[in-house]
Order: sequence, then structure tokens, then C-alpha cells
Amino acid sequence: MIRPGNPAPGTGHRSQEHREGGQPRPGDDTRQPTAAERVRTLLESNASAALAIPGCELDELGHTVPESRAVTPSGDVLLLVPSRSPAARAVAHAQDDDVTAVLEITDVAPVAVPYRIRGRGWVAGWLTPVTGAHRDAGIRLLAEHCPAGPVPGPDWALLRLEVGEAYTDDLWGAAHVEPEELAEAEADPLARHEAELLQHMAAAHGPELRSLCALLGDRGAGCAAWGAVTPLGLDRFGLRIRFKAGAACFDARFEFPEPVRDISRLRHALRWLFEAAAAD
Repeated sequence: MIRPGNPAPGTGHRSQEHREGGQPRPGDDTRQPTAAERVRTLLESNASAALAIPGCELDELGHTVPESRAVTPSGDVLLLVPSRSPAARAVAHAQDDDVTAVLEITDVAPVAVPYRIRGRGWVAGWLTPVTGAHRDAGIRLLAEHCPAGPVPGPDWALLRLEVGEAYTDDLWGAAHVEPEELAEAEADPLARHEAELLQHMAAAHGPELRSLCALLGDRGAGCAAWGAVTPLGLDRFGLRIRFKAGAACFDARFEFPEPVRDISRLRHALRWLFEAAAAD
């Protein structure tokens, strides 16, 4: 069902140079979120998304940009869309027929960095309208996940995307995800803070980030030559940094001593990394 267009390039584990046509993917010894967790994190993030209805003739492109979204306990995806959008009209015209749809989510790094698209996720399934008491419950769930979103009224349609399959192609690699895996997965606990944290580190902690070169072994000896050192990604397992000099760049992944689940433990983990670099 899912037919991705142009997947984003992956990046390497520990220290890998960027190569034309994509970057190496992490090794087997890397602690990392599962593919289902990565898709779930994207779904519950503020990353941009577009809903496509294959074969839709109601609009030239057939794309709808949801204003807000949330994942139900059963793993379905609730989407708030304008009532006159292609997706809402397709569902209204379908009556009892299934409407197949693909939700594409694009993960863009919240800091200025080369190759800024970190990955994409696709969730394919069947759209149905959410009405009555189910609509009220769905609106409450959306309000919990997206408190800054629009207040649903007659100009808004609430749709449910029953997941048939999912796929991700990101910095960790490419993988399919089954609906049951997606329903059981949890979003990364740091995801809601990641953008703010990366922006803060990029603006205020450049020397500390550059010092982590000391942990790269022989490759670290030449880190002074790298002009830009930018934090690219953060999750409960570690920190990913992109080093750049001229047209060349490489990623380095720095793992925490143990997974972190809140900001307090993250501070300890980052301090541990910086102290380890200073002592090297």
C-alpha cells in the first residue's frame, strides 16, 4: 500500500562521513529506538504531515494538511482537517465505502544543518469520519495532545485513520511497521522537548559539543578542522552531532550510559558525556 517517493538519506553510527547518495546506517551494536517507536514519535510530534488519497479526483493533488493529530490507545490516528478539504470530501462522498489514504510525515531538524531532513514516515490505512460521542472523545484527546490547536466546529472534520501498515526511512534506517507494533509502541519521552533542547545546545554549548571529538578516537584528532558542530538529534539513548567543514560532513553518535526518560536524567547524561570528553 505504501509507495514512498524520495526517502531521506540515513546517517552513520559513531563517526561516519557523508557520502553522495546517502550515508551509512547504524551498526548492530547501537542502542536505538525501534522502528515502531520512531513512527509513533513522529505521529505524536509537531512534524509537518500531508494526507494523500490515492486516485482522488476532488482536488488536483488530493492532499490535505491536518491541523492536528493524535494517536488513540488502540493505535488509530485521529486527524482534524478542514471540512472542505479533499480528505473530508472524499470520506463524505464515499458513504460506506473504504477510503484508502497515506499520511506522510516529514521530520526536519530544528537547527540549521546540512541535509536537514532527518527522515520520513508513512502511515497507510483507511479513513472514516468520527461522529457522535466518539467525536467528543476524539476532540478531548486532540486537546490533550495539541492544546494550541484550533477549536473544532462546523468548519472542521474529525477523521480516523485505521492503520494498515507503516514505514519509516530515517537516520536509523528503513523499516516496515505492523499496526500491532505501532499500537504498542511509545513515543520517545524526550521528543516533545527535543527542538528546544537542540536549539539551546546549538546556541549556548558549542565548546562542549566540540569537546566530544575527544571521544572519537583517531578521528577526533582532526576535529579542530571542522568548522561547524551542530546537534542534529536527541533521544533517550543518546545525542547525534553533525560536523561540517566546507562541503564535507559526518555524523557522530554519542550514547548515554543508560536510557533517560526525563530532563533531569538528561542533564546528568550530558554532564557525563562532557566530563568523559574532558578526561580523555
